[in-house]
Amino acid sequence: MFVSFFPKPKLFFTSATVWSLFLILLWFFGGARFGAHFGLGPAAPGTPPIVGISVFWSKPFLWFYIYFTVAVALFYLFWNWYSPHPWQNWSILVTAFILFLIYFNVEVSVAVNTWYGPFYDYVQGLMAGTANSTVGEFYAGQASFAWLALVGMNVSVVNAFIVSHWIFRWRTAMNNHFVESWSLLRHIEGASQRIQEDTMRFSQIMEDLGSSFVESIMTLIAFLPVMVALQQHITELPIVGVVPQPLVVAAIGWCLFGTLAIMLAGVKLPGLQFRNQRVEAAYRKELVYGEDHDDRAQPATTAALFDNVRKNYFRLYFHYVYFNVVRFTYLQADNIFSFIILAPSFIAHKITFGALSQISNAFGRVTQSLQFLINSWSTIVELQSVYKRLRAFEATLRGEELPDIDKRFLEKAAEHGEHAAVAE
Repeated sequence: MFVSFFPKPKLFFTSATVWSLFLILLWFFGGARFGAHFGLGPAAPGTPPIVGISVFWSKPFLWFYIYFTVAVALFYLFWNWYSPHPWQNWSILVTAFILFLIYFNVEVSVAVNTWYGPFYDYVQGLMAGTANSTVGEFYAGQASFAWLALVGMNVSVVNAFIVSHWIFRWRTAMNNHFVESWSLLRHIEGASQRIQEDTMRFSQIMEDLGSSFVESIMTLIAFLPVMVALQQHITELPIVGVVPQPLVVAAIGWCLFGTLAIMLAGVKLPGLQFRNQRVEAAYRKELVYGEDHDDRAQPATTAALFDNVRKNYFRLYFHYVYFNVVRFTYLQADNIFSFIILAPSFIAHKITFGALSQISNAFGRVTQSLQFLINSWSTIVELQSVYKRLRAFEATLRGEELPDIDKRFLEKAAEHGEHAAVAE
């Protein structure tokens, strides 16, 4: 699944993680200020933030573009020298460009959050009659948001297009890798389905899950400093009282609670999803055999196979009931959680309309990024089941033992024939 597209996958992903972490820490602990040597340093302390689309060609952003490009080039050159790979342009360069587009869109969200403060304070002044303005000034404020929204929308469209091509290249690499070894793999149960359907599903799930995960990490990186800056409006947290970094503490604690609850509620789902794929594949395989052989797909056999499908689906439905109760209860409570923790500040008259909009948006972005497992658990379950099926292919190609469930299937097939194995 990975060696077909990435050079030395374990080392590659480890090095990519370490390199990324190093670059992030370097940026926050001096790298951002180093641009001042080239006339591209950050704004002086106390300088009002740039509001609107012009922030993206400001000096700090121009320095970030250079910093990111140099970092990617160094990483690419190292792997091109250390372990050349036929798909390295896609797995390294295009991946880096996708990461850049995702981060750029996150920064668009940060820019929108910055716009919220002055504009909604301006609206509050108009509503209270304490500020004077013209219709033209009002529309100019809205136009500033419109430009940000337009840029963010178009970057998302471009990113989705590139990601779709990137994912299909990965599927192509997997397909070619497995087809080249078809003589070794053809005897594994559902081999044709695993190559055609499972590689397709794996790549599609990775497109959704991978993009969401990366966006969550980048949102966390971009919005945590925003939350720290906004904590001047917070007096204390309900029940807990005064704590350092109250917004960050509240966000992490709330999301940790939700993640643990969802993981406990969904602990049985991966195994059931995997078994679901197996019984569906067995039923489909018997029907395919029945197209060419009169003695296959007989009513008794197909009835037994479909009964296995029915039983597994009913078990899956049952376990999803309490899983969804826990998940949706938490997500509904999440809609009002930020207002709950802001209650003491409301009572103390510490928050303006603009600050409320900024805090609510930033807090929502951070908690959403921390809730990646909660929002993606069903997709992760499906990915695990697909991974287990493709893992049997890799075990065969490497001369390793098959996963336990595949060994049990082969043992049953040898002892009692194929139908007994399927029923088991």
